Amino acid sequence: MFLDNRQVAMDSVLEALADSIDYFQDNLERLRPSLRDTLKPHYEARDRSMHELQELARQHLNMLPRDADVERDDYMWLWSRLKSFVGNESQVVIGELLEQERVLMQALSTLYTHPLPEPIEPVIEACWKGCRGLIRELYALQKQRQRR
Repeated sequence: MFLDNRQVAMDSVLEALADSIDYFQDNLERLRPSLRDTLKPHYEARDRSMHELQELARQHLNMLPRDADVERDDYMWLWSRLKSFVGNESQVVIGELLEQERVLMQALSTLYTHPLPEPIEPVIEACWKGCRGLIRELYALQKQRQRR
């Protein structure tokens, strides 16, 4: 089945959401407990939004769920581990999480250029606000870590 541009944009958002959640979960043990506790509520909210958005996309955009790109996930995990050899592990993870947010913001921006069914709009708006909140939180954590 070929996807139209709006479906492709939605798929990119769903993929970026899933990638960010997976990356966070895969790297929990690399974060200090205080960092983990600070970030966890953001990713729990994101997980709920992603599942709601998947269901809405299925209902209103006729999109079927897609499998994760396991090879890409493995590459990202390995690349992050390699970077930790030359830098502070928490700083590396925070930097990678910020990059995930940039990718998600780009995907959300592209999706916003398409007309969306009314039930999807508030969920996309919540994702946007959640992403902005997480970016602020990650920048604050990054600055704290740099001062030490």
